[in-house]
Amino acid sequence: MKGNVIKYAKDNIDTDVIIPGQYLKVHDYTELATHAMEGLDTNFHSKVKDGDFILAGKNFGCGSSREHAPIALSHSGIKAIMALSFARIFYRNSVDGAFLLPIEIEEDAYNEIADGDEVEINIKKNQIINISKNHTYKMKPFSEIIEKIIEAGGIFNYKHDQD
Repeated sequence: MKGNVIKYAKDNIDTDVIIPGQYLKVHDYTELATHAMEGLDTNFHSKVKDGDFILAGKNFGCGSSREHAPIALSHSGIKAIMALSFARIFYRNSVDGAFLLPIEIEEDAYNEIADGDEVEINIKKNQIINISKNHTYKMKPFSEIIEKIIEAGGIFNYKHDQD
């Protein structure tokens, strides 16, 4: 996967920032996506292009268990979130629903990758390649079960394949 980075040098970006509560009754995912990250960046919708990535600090997706957060981000065009760590419920909602990939990165990647950089994520090699700066970083490998769920296209497809 290749895309451009939208960086938020911030920890604890919570689900109420990712998709503010007043939009939880919106059932049209395209409309929901227009409000993604509105609690942090009112210009997000005009910045994001299909295939882009978000880069953030620790504990991305903390707060409530709302599935709307990864749905809104994925329908806005985001394909992966690169962060130092994730709230577990956001992580699992992202993977289980096949909405987007939560990529755990190391400090050097977080510090060196800049807003607007073009990067390539290679899941098979557990690498992030910063094309803009010609530098490669490690990413935390997915556990075996998470890898299988991702390959199946979400938890429901994975469970179906196991029956």
